[in-house]
This record gives sequence, C-alpha cells and structure tokens, in this order.
Amino acid sequence: MLRYLMGLLCLSWLTASASAAEIATPQEQVSAARAILDPWQETQAAEVDRKLHIVCWTPNDREFPADYRGRLSRMLGHIQEFYAHEMERHGFGRRSINLPWSQDDVLLIHEVRGLHGTSHYAKESGSEIRTECLPVLTAAGIQADSETIAIFCNLATWDAEKLVFTHNSPYYAGGSYRQGTAWQLDSSELDATHLASTSPMIRDGQYGRISLGKHNSIFIGGMAHEFGHALGLPHCAERPDEAVRGSALMGSGNRTYGDELRNEGQGSFLTLAHALRLAAHPQFSGRLETERHQPRATVSQLDLVVDGRAIVVSGKVSGEPPIYGIVAYFDPAGNSDYNATTATAVPDGDGRFVIQSNALTPGKTGELRLCLLHANGAVSQGRAIPNSYFSYSINDAGTPDLTNAQMRLALEPVVAAINAGDRAQAQRAARGVRQPEAAAIAAQLVAPEKSQTSPAEFRGSAESRGLTLFAAQSAQVGWIRPSYDRLPDASILLEAGGNIYRNGIYAHAPARHVYLLGKRWNTLAGQAGLAAGHGGTVQFEIRGDGRSLWTSPVVKADLVEAFEVDVTGIEQLELLTAPTDDGNGDDWGLWLAPVLRRAK
Repeated sequence: MLRYLMGLLCLSWLTASASAAEIATPQEQVSAARAILDPWQETQAAEVDRKLHIVCWTPNDREFPADYRGRLSRMLGHIQEFYAHEMERHGFGRRSINLPWSQDDVLLIHEVRGLHGTSHYAKESGSEIRTECLPVLTAAGIQADSETIAIFCNLATWDAEKLVFTHNSPYYAGGSYRQGTAWQLDSSELDATHLASTSPMIRDGQYGRISLGKHNSIFIGGMAHEFGHALGLPHCAERPDEAVRGSALMGSGNRTYGDELRNEGQGSFLTLAHALRLAAHPQFSGRLETERHQPRATVSQLDLVVDGRAIVVSGKVSGEPPIYGIVAYFDPAGNSDYNATTATAVPDGDGRFVIQSNALTPGKTGELRLCLLHANGAVSQGRAIPNSYFSYSINDAGTPDLTNAQMRLALEPVVAAINAGDRAQAQRAARGVRQPEAAAIAAQLVAPEKSQTSPAEFRGSAESRGLTLFAAQSAQVGWIRPSYDRLPDASILLEAGGNIYRNGIYAHAPARHVYLLGKRWNTLAGQAGLAAGHGGTVQFEIRGDGRSLWTSPVVKADLVEAFEVDVTGIEQLELLTAPTDDGNGDDWGLWLAPVLRRAK
C-alpha cells in the first residue's frame, strides 16, 4: 500500500511539473507508442524465435563451476521474470528476454573449454574468449554476429571455507536489436535462492564484507544489467520521482537487485525510457523485420527553453521506419553516463513532440542527447543527426542555462549548408547569424582556406596569433583526416566541456601535429579535451625539440584541461594525442583555442 501511495504521489508530481508543456502521462505514452509500433511490426515484420544463447566457458585447467546448469537456470529465470514484470508494469505485456529452455525447464547451455590455463586470461580477455566460443556456437547453428549471446566465464575464485571471493573475469557487454554479447561471470556460490540470505557474511575482493545475499544481488543484478547492454540499452540513473521504486537497473541498479528480499531497500526497476527501447527488440516483441531497413531520421523545428528549473524540448521528428518514441538523456558532466536521467515522448501524427525534465544536477554542465526509436528496433542517435544533442549548464541554484544549445541551433543552417556542399548558402546563412559569438564561429566556418605560412615564417607584428592560422609541417590523426577549426564529420562544430569553440585542431588518437616555430615564439596556451558526444579517453602531450613540455592527465568525456607552456627557443613543436589502456575507440581529441604568444 505504501509503494502504491508513493507511486500516486510520483505521478501527480510529474503531471504538475509538466502540465504547462502538455506532457503525456507514462500510460498515455505507452498507448501512443504501441499504436505506432504494433501495426508496423504486424505488417513489416515476421514472427521469430530469437533467443539469448548461453555459453559456459572455462579455462583448460579448471572444471566447470558446480551445478552451473541448475544455478544459471534459476538466476536467469529470475532475471527473465524481472524484465517480464517491469515490461508488464509499464503496459507492454509480459515481454522479456527469450531464454532457451529445454523440456525439463533447464537452460540449454553450450560448454566451451578455453585454449589456455587460468593465468593466461584477465578482465580484458573478452574478445579472445568470445573467439574461442565461436566454433562451438557455429556448430550448433548459431551465428554469433547476428544473435545475442551471453558468455559466463569461469574466472572467479570462491573459498567456501574462508568465505572469500575474488574474480578476474571480463564483465561488460554491448549490442543492438540485431546482435550483442554479454561477458558475465559464474561462481558456485551464486544462486537466485541466496538473494534473500542475510548470512553468512563473506569477504568480497571488490565490495568488502557483505552478506551472501548482497553478494548475489550484486552479481545477479550485474547479469541483468549487462544483458541490458547486450540488448542495446545505455546507462541511466533514476530521476528523483522514480527513486520511490528503487535504483534504475541500468544505473546503480546492478547492485541493488533483490535488496527488497532482505528488507534492505526498494531493489531495482526498469525505467520507462528503457522499456520503450526494449518494446521493439525481437526478443521482446517476437518479431523481426522481413526486409532490413536502413533507418533514417531528422529532427526539425527544435526549440529549447527554460521553464523555471526545467528544460523543455519541443520539435518535430520524421523517419523510416516510423519513429514510435523519443528518449532524452540529460547527462551531467562526470561519472561517465551512469548518472544520466531520462525523459520520454511519443510523436503525434505530425511528428511533433514535447519533452520536459527538471531532474537536473545543480552546479554542473551537461549534455542532452535525443535518441529516436524506430519500429524495427533500430535507434537513431549521435552526432550525425543534426539537432539531436546539446550542451547545457545548471547554476548552483538549479536554474538551467541553454546559451550553448541555442548557439548550436543558431549555427544549424550554416552547418546544414556546409554538409550539403553549398558554400554560397553557407556564407548567406553565416551572415544571418545574430548572436555575436555564434556569428564569429559562423564566419570562421566559411572563411577562405587557411594560410600556408608556418609560425617560423610569420613576419607580422602581432604579439599573439591563433595556431590554426598557421600551416602545420605535418599532421596525422587516428581516424578520418586532419581538420582545423571544425570536425571532419557532419557534426562540424568544435564542442567540448560544455562550450563551442571558434578555433581548434582535430586530433583523434593517435595523433601528431608538428609546427615549425623557428625560435620566434614564447608561449603556447589553450585547452585540450574530447569532442562532445564521444566517450573515449586520451592523454595529451606537448613537446619542444623532442623534449616534453607538458603532459595532461588522462582526459575523459566532459573534461577540458588548460595549458600554458613556455616555448622560448623552441625550433619544432609537437602536439601529441595518445590513446590510453582502453584503446583508441571514440578518442576524438581536440586542441582547443591554441594561441602562440611572444614578447614585444
């Protein structure tokens, strides 16, 4: 009864805060989404029996974990029921992960023995382990690149006498509506029957002294969480109004799963945003498009306004296959995307939508990302879709500032003309931009070709000059091509750390840019960061005549590092951008507003 009353309060809070923007209730959104989704799938998709295929993998010097078939059947059955309950609660019926049950209610599990002993493998061995599993899956008629698979790795150590647990297992996942892989771990003390256990107390190598039940919450919840990634779900946290239900599964809910069974909290739940995304997944819908569609989507007539402490987004979407839902992620800087909150909408018959959120973190910059959900299960998102992501900031009092977002909107006609290859239209659009800083950026984007003069050859009298006004002696980047004062893809604008910059150097790691200074300059100053919308990690370094002058810490998304380096007497300057231990995926490094200065 308490949870029911709190749910009513939650709904009234949402309705009161959003009434001015005419935000539909969750129930209305689900009904409207199904009115778009279900008819399309009935006519454009066929019934399928797509399953989550399970592999139990062990190194060649270990036996498979004790009773793994029975335990995994109980754990994954519990997770299947969790998803079914949450989808039904949202109004989509008892849709869930489709598990391969045998006639005796035990999971069909493929056994794979690794090629090496335990010491050969580590948490980073996911790709190698998956490769070792492929022949067994292929022999069973499963094409891993077009299915969703879960690999349970036997790389944990459980001391049943000392009650001590450690692991060295891959534990991550990724995927889409078409395919996915989740790397999980298994260990003999993991079992859904232990979720309610408040004793014994064990020693977990990562989480310290916890009950056996909490240990199972963390790792069974982790399985449910990683399955979400394999099905295409990103991270998100619960909004304050959602917190009455517990923790969002795709946020910290991987550690609270089943807490309610021990009276230790509300447990975990699935957000409406992610229920909407899963509704079109073949495992949940039981249908797969008969002809593979290449999704296309546009966002137009977009408007972003501040309403008290809320951000209101309205606009119009169109797409093929039809768009049945829009999910907005409001992602404050730091903590990767784990603390992003969500808001949702369903387009009306003309494609119009309104989204509102006041679940915003005071004193933080953030990024708003729009994800468009297609009826075939695909999701259109990212920097390649104009008007789908924006920076914002929230002051200490909780009031949003949309200056950068509105600047991006002002620049959109210029960006669109550049992407269309219409230079004349881009120049006309640039002349029409009225906001001063946006006008300066627009002018920079349509400026004539850069000078071919090096800093060493400059004969002007200026005491400072932007580095991008000079020609580099050489330039190499790890992806696409060298680019100055813009990005080399359709997103174009140099945005990082919540700001849009007029000047900068694109430096996807690994990158090396060399400039000849000719001992004629004294200082190089600027900032370095990652392009907005990209989640890699990089490290920047400035060298002069082969000697390191400055090295940044590891730079992640949302962070920008300032530098001011003495280059007096330097002949050759090198700007280096290096990948870190996680590889160079999405490492869109930027040298921002770099300026050379010299004494009078």
